Amino acid sequence: MVAQSTVLLPTFGSAGDVNPFIIIGRELQRRGRRVIVISNPHFGPQVEAAGLDFLGIGSEEEYRRVINDPDLWHPTRSFYVMAENAILSMLRPLYELIVQFDPATTTIGAPGIMFGARLAHETHGFPYATLQLQPGIFRSAYAMPVQGVVSLPGWLPPSIKRGWTNFLDRAVIDRTLGPRVNAFRAELGLPPARHFFGDFLHGPQLSIGLFPDWFAPPQPDWPSQVRLTGFIHAATVGASLTPELEAFLAAGAPPVVFTPGSAMKLGDNFFDVAAQACARVGCRGLLLTPFPEQVPAHLPDGVLHCSFAPFDLLLPRAAALVYHGGIGTLAQALAAGIPHLVMPMGHDQPDNAHRLESLGVAATVRPKQFTPARVAAALNSLLNDPALAARARQLAPRVGFTDSLAATCDLLLDLSPA
Repeated sequence: MVAQSTVLLPTFGSAGDVNPFIIIGRELQRRGRRVIVISNPHFGPQVEAAGLDFLGIGSEEEYRRVINDPDLWHPTRSFYVMAENAILSMLRPLYELIVQFDPATTTIGAPGIMFGARLAHETHGFPYATLQLQPGIFRSAYAMPVQGVVSLPGWLPPSIKRGWTNFLDRAVIDRTLGPRVNAFRAELGLPPARHFFGDFLHGPQLSIGLFPDWFAPPQPDWPSQVRLTGFIHAATVGASLTPELEAFLAAGAPPVVFTPGSAMKLGDNFFDVAAQACARVGCRGLLLTPFPEQVPAHLPDGVLHCSFAPFDLLLPRAAALVYHGGIGTLAQALAAGIPHLVMPMGHDQPDNAHRLESLGVAATVRPKQFTPARVAAALNSLLNDPALAARARQLAPRVGFTDSLAATCDLLLDLSPA
């Protein structure tokens, strides 16, 4: 009897980071593979509700500590939060979990920064693909991803940009990650590595970019094994809007939707500014957060708080979306064909915001400029720009969630043991 092929999908982060792996896992399971999602226990119920097997690493307490850390969203200190709580702390546990499986029947698909997966590939020969949600992961001296603090002008020659990247590696990234990663590599009999956010971040066999080429065109110096498939999303079966929200949407003009993201517990100022901006503009607003303590006690007329709403049902009925620029929310807003107002905090968000602006469907307000007056002015501009609205509508049919999912799973199965 031939053993069933297994796909391991390690992941971490917010709901927006984990959901694409659940969606990919469901499709792989539909195609006959056993799928095991590996993540923080916080996401165990969500994974198991989707009908997939789950293995936990870390603890619920660790997850809560990270999302409550204000430095998680700091433009520079966020790297150290992620380095300690995602990259380094999960290195050994993930490796030791993966190597319990048989590489002859098991494939790994993981974010590049889950280094334990790469080490299992190097020591045991597991077929291994990196699944990269954000284009900002892909370094290039020709089109450098936009960083939160220092971004080099595009007109600088590639040699200067490479020098800057090498400096960042030596001064920050490799200095932070290298000692512990290379100590573990030595323990496993592997040579030391460097440039951990360079080619090391991509599976040597296959690196899948989960975004389309019109959002982030491939660059000449990207690794040759990179393939782009598109954004990953699937509508929740049986989802609906609450009666209260349905009544609100039916009662007037489409609202501007505000959300700081599923992992952003420190959003008090965001919603206070949102409510005041709506009052200044005279538009209706919907404040989305599961944390009611973030919402002002008294909201202007025409502004409603809702703890949750499925975006695929809500956003097509919205006038615009104001958010952090996370890739999962971004993809659904593009699919809805509405304008974006982005307040990028850190991580990939500044780069995502820049790409949206380049497409002509968004405006950006930096966190320190996120005031009622600035947000109201930006919304007035967005909501009264017919050309921008037309571009947003034109992009919507190109998102193609179904085709992206099929292409991603095809690539993973081509890599899998027969």
